[in-house]
Amino acid sequence: MPNCLNRFLCIFLCAGTLLLAGCGFPGVYKLDVQQGNVVTQDMVDQLRPGMTTRQVRFIMGTPLIQDTFHENRLDYLYSLTPGHRERVQERISLTFEDDRLVSLSGDFTPGTSRDEAIMGGSRQQQAPADLGAPLGTGE
Repeated sequence: MPNCLNRFLCIFLCAGTLLLAGCGFPGVYKLDVQQGNVVTQDMVDQLRPGMTTRQVRFIMGTPLIQDTFHENRLDYLYSLTPGHRERVQERISLTFEDDRLVSLSGDFTPGTSRDEAIMGGSRQQQAPADLGAPLGTGE
C-alpha cells in the first residue's frame, strides 16, 4: 500500500508540474516584440511623385519585403506586439514606374508633417522643382 501511495503521489506531482509549466502566471512581464520597418508620418510626408527608388530608400530605409512578382513595388511592414495586448500592424506600399515613384497605399496618407504643424506652416521653404507636390494632394 505505501508503495502504491508513493507512486500515486509521484505521478500526481509530475502531472501537476507539467500542467503549471505551460501556464503564464499573472504579473509575469512579457516583452514587447517589434518587427519590421519603423515608418513615421514625417517619413511619408517627405515622399514626392517622381522620386527615384534610391531616393525613396534613403528616406524610408530598406524595405522588409521585396516581392519577386512585383519588382516595381516596395512594401514596408511594422508590427508591435505589446506584452499582454493585441498586435498592432502598419503597412505602406510604394509603387514605381520607370524607377520613379507614382503612388502609395496603406495605413499612411501624405499630409502635413508634425514639424510643419508645430511651426504653423509659416516657414518659407523652397523645394527643388523636380520633386513636385506631395503625393495625394492632386497638384
